[in-house]
Amino acid sequence: MDVKAVRDQFPILHQEVNGHPLVYLDSSATSQKPIQVIEKLDEYYRGYNSNVHRGVHTLGTKATDEYEGAREKVRRFISASSTQEVIFTRGTTTAINTVAASYGRTNLGEGDEVVITPMEHHSNIIPWQQVAKETGATLKYMPLQPDGTISLEDARETITERTKIVAIMHVSNVLGTINPVKEIAQIAHQHGAVMLVDGAQSAPHMRIDVQDLDADFYAFSGHKMCGPTGIGVLYGKKSLLRDMEPVEFGGEMIDFVNWYDSTWKELPWKFEGGTPIIAGAVGLGAAIDFLTEIGLDDIKAHEQKLADYAQEQMKKIDGMTIYGPNERAGLVTFNLSDVHPHDLATVLDAEGIAVRAGHHCAQPLMRWLEVSATARASFYLYNTEEEIDRLVEGLQTTKEYFGDVF
Repeated sequence: MDVKAVRDQFPILHQEVNGHPLVYLDSSATSQKPIQVIEKLDEYYRGYNSNVHRGVHTLGTKATDEYEGAREKVRRFISASSTQEVIFTRGTTTAINTVAASYGRTNLGEGDEVVITPMEHHSNIIPWQQVAKETGATLKYMPLQPDGTISLEDARETITERTKIVAIMHVSNVLGTINPVKEIAQIAHQHGAVMLVDGAQSAPHMRIDVQDLDADFYAFSGHKMCGPTGIGVLYGKKSLLRDMEPVEFGGEMIDFVNWYDSTWKELPWKFEGGTPIIAGAVGLGAAIDFLTEIGLDDIKAHEQKLADYAQEQMKKIDGMTIYGPNERAGLVTFNLSDVHPHDLATVLDAEGIAVRAGHHCAQPLMRWLEVSATARASFYLYNTEEEIDRLVEGLQTTKEYFGDVF
């Protein structure tokens, strides 16, 4: 992969921040956008901005074709069997909430179990907390190994005949752990449970085949994979989605409205009430084209090389603690001795280096790690080893700034 050629397609990267060339190491929070996506959004608003599925005029037809064309691109991108299984949402959070509110409320009851892990993002914890309270179900946590991985033995012990839903992130946004979701799905299905995979940190970085994973539901966001904010995807097996009730009601998702009753459109539109996120879907389609042309396998290999290099260099710094397994996705979460992560991130920002600091929407995991917060450097297809060298230099500067107390 020609990283320089890739970087040339991201206008935002070619700027200075606080007098230094920008080093953007926060792609796990949101990725930057290539010119192809920016131009596609501009093309939509300049050329065929219109509502979809309703008008028969030229602009409406063009918008509908592009919107549904983007759905087909998503279908191919995740290897779904049908576009009926691809629902556009506002993002991963909305997708998970949709499953919890529709499937969860209908299929959970007193004594049933929902199994998640301590590493989950809040978006894959709070919906299940709420639906468990409403239905009388039990929220159950699968234990983690000391390095922040999941053992299949623990999965087999945690998932029981009472388990109705297993909801696990594919890749941890804190630890970088790549979870064995395919094998866990097999265990879940052996007990008659359904498997939801939070793919927010995997879909942008590796090839996804939902049929091979045998995921019943798979959720991800566009803004983490070079697409616009405000657009995401819920994949669901047709056999499940057909029996699920919509959670939003209004225009677009109805078939027929009578005085006191209504019927719904077929999949996927029954879950897309109101004017959909048209520009976002079109932009997501352009992002998928961009990533597919580069190649997800090459992107994954590049990021893992960066993660390995970053760990190697950062471990040379006295007082450095790195969290998570050695084999990981493209991010490194760490603490530098007595320096608070927010102070560390502020000093790095003064050097033009953008990293994340805080609990990363994973407070239960912070408690498991026995810390209040961490810093995180996350990599994507446009990052380089030279930028990691800048990060290491910035961490040394941070030590000096705080008096080299280590």
